[in-house]
Amino acid sequence: MIKGFKDFISRGNVVDMAVGVVMGGAVTAVVTSIVENFINPLVAMIFGKPDMSDLLKFTFNGATISFGAILTALINFLIIAVAVYFFIVLPMSKLKDMTAKQEAAEEAAAEPSAEEVQLATLQEIRDLLKAQKN
Repeated sequence: MIKGFKDFISRGNVVDMAVGVVMGGAVTAVVTSIVENFINPLVAMIFGKPDMSDLLKFTFNGATISFGAILTALINFLIIAVAVYFFIVLPMSKLKDMTAKQEAAEEAAAEPSAEEVQLATLQEIRDLLKAQKN
């Protein structure tokens, strides 16, 4: 039973998942800071108060239904999604593309061209023919 647990814990995908959860927590702090300190003030300057919790609020038999709070949560979700896309996903994909292009250029420079391969082959043939003549 202990060996099975040890095998489970030492599996690569469990460790990757744990690292992902830790990194997700760290990224959450960054995204929250960007949204609260940059995007929400911009939204407030343009549209006014971004909190609509008091909007569309109904009370029935002591139970309060707040469609405004749901709307606020949806807007916050969209704002966070925009922040994640433009501040994390887009720059990371650009960086990945630049790295891939650089690696491709380095590989192309390292590999001999088709003409160089043909020239080397012809030189080998020439050298073999010279050796046969002698």
